[in-house]
Amino acid sequence: MKIVIKEKEKIRINRILEWLIYMLGYTLVFLFVTSFFKSIYIDSDHLIFYSIIIVLIIYLLNKTIKPILVTLTIPITGITLGLFYPCINVFILKLVDWIMRSHFQLKNIYIALFVAILLSMMNFIMEEIIKKIIKRVKRNG
Repeated sequence: MKIVIKEKEKIRINRILEWLIYMLGYTLVFLFVTSFFKSIYIDSDHLIFYSIIIVLIIYLLNKTIKPILVTLTIPITGITLGLFYPCINVFILKLVDWIMRSHFQLKNIYIALFVAILLSMMNFIMEEIIKKIIKRVKRNG
């Protein structure tokens, strides 16, 4: 399996590896948050199963709906100097809450905002990791 794929003049990381990096990051955020805050409820009968489903839904929404939301809210994000961006993640989290019904519940909006900020930071970290992988492969090969 190739780590980096060269397409025309653009170099990108393998989608499976990118997916694994994001899944690991989101899972770490949710393990951290659910262990400290009781206002986030994940069905305890199948905790690992529902955690994986939640992380998959967040990943899919971040790849499909989030770019549209970011584009539509560019003026608000610009006026607030980027402070509105975590609100988009709160919307994604509340959408996951709605999709999962009783298996995942965000009971406190402030904790949802905290999780959204953690997800934003984790997204930034994961993008930097991916950029470093691509840069290292460019340099070596």
